[in-house]
Amino acid sequence: MKPATTRSMKLLTAAFVVFGTLVPTVLGLPKTPWVQQRVKGHGRKVLGASLEKRGQQTRDDCVVKSALDIDAPKENIWAGLTEQEAVGVVDWLFAQPELNLTVSEDAGSWDNTLLLVELMRPNKTDALSYVDGSGSLPARYAHAVINHQADEEPYYQDILVGPLPAANGTTTWAPLEYPFTRKTEGRVRNLDADEDSLYDEFHFSVSATISDITLDLWNATALGLENDTLSIWGIDPVYQDGDRILRWDTFWSNPTTIFDVGSMMPMGLFFMSDVTGRDTSKWTVEGWYYNGVFYDTTEEFRAAYWGGKVEKLDGNWDGPWAETDQQGTIPPLDTMAPPVASAPQGARYSVDAERKYVEWMGWSFYIGFDRDSGMALYDIRHKGERVLYELGLQEALAHYAGSDPTQSHTAYLDTYYGFGPFAFELLKGFDCPSYATYLNSSFYVSETTHTHLNSICLFEFDADHPMARHSSAEYVTATKNVYFTVRSVSTVGNYDYMFSYSFFMDGSVAVEARASGYIQAAFYAKNHDYGFHIHDQLSGSMHDHVLNFKADFDILGTENTVQLMEQVPHTTTYPWSKGKVFNTMKLNRSYVENEDEGQFNWGYNNQKQIFVVNQDENNKYGEHRGYRILPYTGASHLTVKDSSVLKNSAKWAEHDIMVSRRKDTEPRSTHTYNNQDTSNPPVDFSKFFDGESLNQTDLVLWLNLGMHHVPHTGDLPTTVFTTAHSGIQFMPTNYFNVGQNVETVNMVRVNYKDGDATDVINFGSYDGTCDLNYEPSFVDLWEYKGDVVVRKFPYSPDDLYYETDSI
Repeated sequence: MKPATTRSMKLLTAAFVVFGTLVPTVLGLPKTPWVQQRVKGHGRKVLGASLEKRGQQTRDDCVVKSALDIDAPKENIWAGLTEQEAVGVVDWLFAQPELNLTVSEDAGSWDNTLLLVELMRPNKTDALSYVDGSGSLPARYAHAVINHQADEEPYYQDILVGPLPAANGTTTWAPLEYPFTRKTEGRVRNLDADEDSLYDEFHFSVSATISDITLDLWNATALGLENDTLSIWGIDPVYQDGDRILRWDTFWSNPTTIFDVGSMMPMGLFFMSDVTGRDTSKWTVEGWYYNGVFYDTTEEFRAAYWGGKVEKLDGNWDGPWAETDQQGTIPPLDTMAPPVASAPQGARYSVDAERKYVEWMGWSFYIGFDRDSGMALYDIRHKGERVLYELGLQEALAHYAGSDPTQSHTAYLDTYYGFGPFAFELLKGFDCPSYATYLNSSFYVSETTHTHLNSICLFEFDADHPMARHSSAEYVTATKNVYFTVRSVSTVGNYDYMFSYSFFMDGSVAVEARASGYIQAAFYAKNHDYGFHIHDQLSGSMHDHVLNFKADFDILGTENTVQLMEQVPHTTTYPWSKGKVFNTMKLNRSYVENEDEGQFNWGYNNQKQIFVVNQDENNKYGEHRGYRILPYTGASHLTVKDSSVLKNSAKWAEHDIMVSRRKDTEPRSTHTYNNQDTSNPPVDFSKFFDGESLNQTDLVLWLNLGMHHVPHTGDLPTTVFTTAHSGIQFMPTNYFNVGQNVETVNMVRVNYKDGDATDVINFGSYDGTCDLNYEPSFVDLWEYKGDVVVRKFPYSPDDLYYETDSI
């Protein structure tokens, strides 16, 4: 990767830096409720505090304060390598002659390169003795990936390097294979070693054989020239037919503006090729497909075309319809400033920015970040008790279907590209409130560290509905629903994925995924059974999004059980029914006893309820304390059965909920390179389930969020977050003896009688007034920078530059 021409910027060198606001000191609020009492004809008086005192303003009250800077109780053992650790590992690996590494900038398709260096997160068994007790810090190791291309059969290899810091005589490397179901010294074949030859030579040579046809059809060509008006790309993963590697590729018109709408510009002409082996001279074209007809050879296609036997269709071209800028009639009053959220006294949470540790209203957690899956949360606690050891994305699948061979063979496994490298800087005031706290994230690529500035945000928000309310003939009461969110957005190709983890005062947690960006559309011809006709020759090609999350629950300890409770129709007699049959319903309770029973779906009519409970910890009424798992909105699994494309590489996508016994050897449901060997992937998730007992043991729930997406005209120019939305909730059930929402002072009770309010009880919530600085709907975004890059080999901490990549 080449540095930018001008690199004179002065930047922060820390891997993560906090931006934005950080939390106020605790206000000295009275413990007695404030009660405003009105007596008819005598004005208003206050019970619990005088009006004069309550309304008094102090300068400190009205200062917007940033998050309280605190010290985490422990080191963040999931945060990532330090700058010096990463530099040391890279230097050390390049010094190992057996690896035969070449610096990425100088490497060709027959050189070995270092693709990844990151922290090997500690096994839970090692971590708990440190996190929960007085155990020492787990030994630190690096996970590295070597791309072995200097071989007739290229492969990727996961290796373990350590202990750290790297030093001659104490550090070693070894193949990393214990976390994988396939034990082959951490190796998986590399089917993309010659992609430069594919995209820079082979595709253009194929296109040249029919350039007269593309000119006749569309007045466009793809020949590898600067004035090309077409691009060629196709399926992912490549089709693996035994020992043969096959591709389907298609032509796309090139965008003519800044808007990267290429995924919506299919032209409807496809060709199949056999790209087995590294000798590109032996790659062959195996057929052509156009408008519902398959041609075995290029010669057959040419003869049919120039013989007048091919019905010619127009292509798809960009234009204002595909641009995201404002267009059309502006809605009434829309130019007025919209409502904006504010934090009048600043943030009400605490952050250890260096250790990525957060506390809010009794909740606490650490933030981790990696190349494959981006952000994850660890050691999530409520009032000091751990609820979840780990919560984070594992994989995101987008499986397409269509009448054409490209749509039919496309099933993206997006961790191959990585969510970390594309977790770009967030737009303040749009992605997150401008008053949020913003953190950076960093990842390794090609002997550099890229830092995404302001790519994680933390904020409180007041929902548009109360958390609880009730009204009667004498009073009305309501409680504000203020919650806390940590969020990131990753733009993987054409799709923008927004990930939000939210924490609520009632003790519940929500995980949400949203998708926006440009759809990958299909050519409309013969595609009616697979999508709507949405523009010219464009079909909104159907696809499933399935996003797999790991939720490692620890409810009052590591020994937990999954309990099922189902509402079912019931016909019975009762002692009081005098022998008459009564049609009603009842609860059936059971436990998921073993892994053979551990894969299932939400069930008909959402009548099945799923709980993670600790059978050894009951509340005072004898009920198991636990958390219920329930769909928030749109949760789903893959529609396709036994996918011809994915084979064994995404078995985690087949159910809504999967429960397995937690093992250090099963840290992830997938592997970054599962798409390189779909029949025998490094992690075959189905092998996690081998009948082991799930009764009072350390459990992991693998949960799928998803969207069955059939794009329509409303997806133009881009899909919207409002509808492409999926979420899941974790809700405390019998965990507390009373609802935790009663603890907040942000509630009110109004007593009334005979048409007048008699009491307004505020319970000690702040009700002074502060002047707010008006914040327009467009906050100052001139500081938006993109990625900061630090070269690692040779280490150049003072030679920083900006460079943002995309796929």
